[in-house]
Amino acid sequence: MTGTAFKKLALVTGASRGLGFAIAEELAEQGWHVMAVARTVGGLEALDDVIQAKGGSATLAPLDITKPEEMETLANGILGRWGGLQLWIHTAVHAAPLSPAAHSDAKDMEKSVATNLTGTATLIPLIDPLLREGEGTAVFFEDNRAGQPYFGSYGATKAAQIALARSYAAESAKIGPKVRILAPQPMATAVRARFFPSEDRAPLIDCRVEAKRLLAEI
Repeated sequence: MTGTAFKKLALVTGASRGLGFAIAEELAEQGWHVMAVARTVGGLEALDDVIQAKGGSATLAPLDITKPEEMETLANGILGRWGGLQLWIHTAVHAAPLSPAAHSDAKDMEKSVATNLTGTATLIPLIDPLLREGEGTAVFFEDNRAGQPYFGSYGATKAAQIALARSYAAESAKIGPKVRILAPQPMATAVRARFFPSEDRAPLIDCRVEAKRLLAEI
């Protein structure tokens, strides 16, 4: 890479909360410079405070992955400043409210498709050259809700995202970049609380603990 003193650069899409926040925090603690992407400015600023308090470094990018022009700006900025990318962690997701399939909300489905599928499909061609240049790895996370009752919008679009990621992984197996699809364990996230509001959260794993485990698998 050129134009930077940072040895390792990690892009985390969906870094303002939950697993994305925890992974970005852990990467920074491990010595990575983190490019943190999310729509929520407050969440990114909170992440930056945590990272700086631990002596790490991050670049905040308050962008929307459903807007191709913003993702093109992001990719061009990484190329111009760093020349390549060593790690892309994709945690950005839209978790639509639970609903019977026969009563699906059109706006929720549209947003789910735009974020979970189209956004990912937009990012892969933009980030792939950066990963190739940096001999990097792309990481996606499955959540097997497809076909479960009331998970129509989320389950269908998350399954489509992972199907796309699996195709990308198969195509890249011999030529790179490395593509990993990991399965997080149940975590105490705000999204899960919306899905299962009456669940006993005591057995759920802290996102920071799970972030360490998942990063060790890459």
